[in-house]
Amino acid sequence: MNDTDGVTGIVLAGGRSRRLGRDKAVETIAGQALIARVLDSLSHVTQELVVVVNDHERARELPLPDSVVTAVDIYPDTGSLGGIFTGLTASSNRWGIVVACDMPFLNLELLEHLLAFREGHDLVVPVIDHRPEPTHAAYSKVCLPAIETRLRANDLKIAKFFDDVRAKYVSQRRVEEIDPGGLSFFNINTEEDLTRARMLAGEGAAI
Repeated sequence: MNDTDGVTGIVLAGGRSRRLGRDKAVETIAGQALIARVLDSLSHVTQELVVVVNDHERARELPLPDSVVTAVDIYPDTGSLGGIFTGLTASSNRWGIVVACDMPFLNLELLEHLLAFREGHDLVVPVIDHRPEPTHAAYSKVCLPAIETRLRANDLKIAKFFDDVRAKYVSQRRVEEIDPGGLSFFNINTEEDLTRARMLAGEGAAI
């Protein structure tokens, strides 16, 4: 069986882009809307794509193909933890790769490496600077009850539920072997970030 069989790509797109001051998901990188770029990357390692939004109006604002499933937050205003719960719930597959909509340089080899650890685990998460990167990780539906418990308690720090499931942590050393520049985790929050992303894409550094 291929390591990506039965996997959904889940993109968290409910943010309000407060720091940038406008909708970063539709900003262009190398002539392509940022969210379209993320979806295109995920499509190479998954069989289904789900975009999580905070409301139906947000879904209509995004340039999404008909093949993409849109899922509205089940627990509104609960940040990325609520987005992960909603995306996994909407997924038709047992496993999902969760990323944020503002990560323009996803590394397909790294995503496949995470998926290779599904057997015997409930989530697979890379560690950078001694911290897990929960919006660039693989989750199974086994995580749903533990996540929902946290949501109902309004305990929204994602990593807090990791001890309640079988978590596999991928070391920074291994991540850096696959992605030496760490561009997988580069995300856009400011005008400076956007400018840098466009420069990197123009120089052929995009993955």
